[in-house]
Amino acid sequence: MIPLVEFPELVQHYAPHFERVFSPAAFVQFKRYISGLIVSENKTVQGINRLFVVESRNQSSLNRLLTESPFSVTELNQARLDLLDSLPTTRLKPQGVLSVDDTLLTHYGQHFDQIAKLYDPKENRYVWAHNLVTLHYSDDQTDYPVYFQLWKPVDLAQLEQGLATAGIPLRQAKQALKAEAPDKWKAYLLGVWRRHSDQPKIAALYDSKLRIAEQLLVRWVEAHPELREHVPITFDNWYTQSGFCHYVGDKLGLAYVGSLSEADRVLLKTGPERLDAFAARLKAEHLQALSAHQPGVFKRITIHYKGERESYYTYCQTHRIESFGKLRLVINYRQADLQDDPIFIIANRLHWQASGITRIRRHRWPVEVYHEEGKAEGLDQYQLRDFEAIGRHVALVATVYSLLRAAQHDPVLRQRLQRELKQQLEGSAGFWCRVSQAQSLWSLALFISAGLAQGQSLRQVMMPLLRAVCAA
Repeated sequence: MIPLVEFPELVQHYAPHFERVFSPAAFVQFKRYISGLIVSENKTVQGINRLFVVESRNQSSLNRLLTESPFSVTELNQARLDLLDSLPTTRLKPQGVLSVDDTLLTHYGQHFDQIAKLYDPKENRYVWAHNLVTLHYSDDQTDYPVYFQLWKPVDLAQLEQGLATAGIPLRQAKQALKAEAPDKWKAYLLGVWRRHSDQPKIAALYDSKLRIAEQLLVRWVEAHPELREHVPITFDNWYTQSGFCHYVGDKLGLAYVGSLSEADRVLLKTGPERLDAFAARLKAEHLQALSAHQPGVFKRITIHYKGERESYYTYCQTHRIESFGKLRLVINYRQADLQDDPIFIIANRLHWQASGITRIRRHRWPVEVYHEEGKAEGLDQYQLRDFEAIGRHVALVATVYSLLRAAQHDPVLRQRLQRELKQQLEGSAGFWCRVSQAQSLWSLALFISAGLAQGQSLRQVMMPLLRAVCAA
């Protein structure tokens, strides 16, 4: 750990953008908390509080920032987005892409509000976790979370009562499942809810991940009507469900690019065919055409992504997709010999070409990176039990991630830190986190030097620092 003798320069530079969100006392705690998220290896309240040497306070005051302070997460998020909008490189652009994704915030034990046993595909097992749904922005210069929300497990009693009040009948034969097979009863109730969720009163009974994603997109459309026709939405195979796609495309009027699985089916004149079989047949036709020195089915395309050029071998045509309707279908390979696994992509703009659709889909990756890097910045490192406090922690981590993104494109901050550290500063968000750590180390060295210059002994200067390190 690096004991902090002052707030990092990055925090001091950007903190005024957030002062309107907090009371004076809470504003100090805000600066302490985000400083700790940037500098400390231990992202818990206890770990962050122990970093501060000169401005040492009781841990409870920092804890109250999350549990009792009346600041609004919505206002904090808006201040964060206003800051990003103030820099030309980080503001939303018509060439940008929005992506929807979720991630598990895993914890050991179940003594957290709204925690649930959820399947982790990476671990191939069920884990205790919260689930965070994120609407993420990306363009070739930057990316960051726009809106986000923690999912809550369904309240079965409330759902059952709500269905009954709405006059939705439940099969009497299923009632025994409540005691005999609770998981099956839960699946049955959710199935009933899903079948009737086109009714607003029924949909409001439970915020599924899909419904949360819809709400986040509605917020974005309302906040940015001028970008509605320009910025497309992309999402992975789990979110590429017909109901969600129809909501995004038909109700919100947004362009989208989704991902299909090999088991999805394309509807041909000869009948329905699985996409893996369809791709295999196209591949055989392609290779046969090449062997006869004729043009192949798959065409080479090149896209620009984050300053790099990427090549794909692509099939792109308009097809009817089972459950989805008429869409643009893209099948991509990365290798010229088509020996890698194909990627299946759909888009609801029938005039789009393969290169544009592929570029949009490529911008889905940054949300995955944010979820991983966000965890490194403390996204899942909370010890808080209260669900609202956990939501505040998540919002503060998103703030830190955005500050690091802003720092990449802020010449005023860069020049100030370059003068102090005598280093050329240019790099990723992770690099700017290390820059803040280096600057904090330099401030610590200046603190020690000043103490010695004022006649203090080395032991006198070092004692508060040693106590902080030992306490940690």
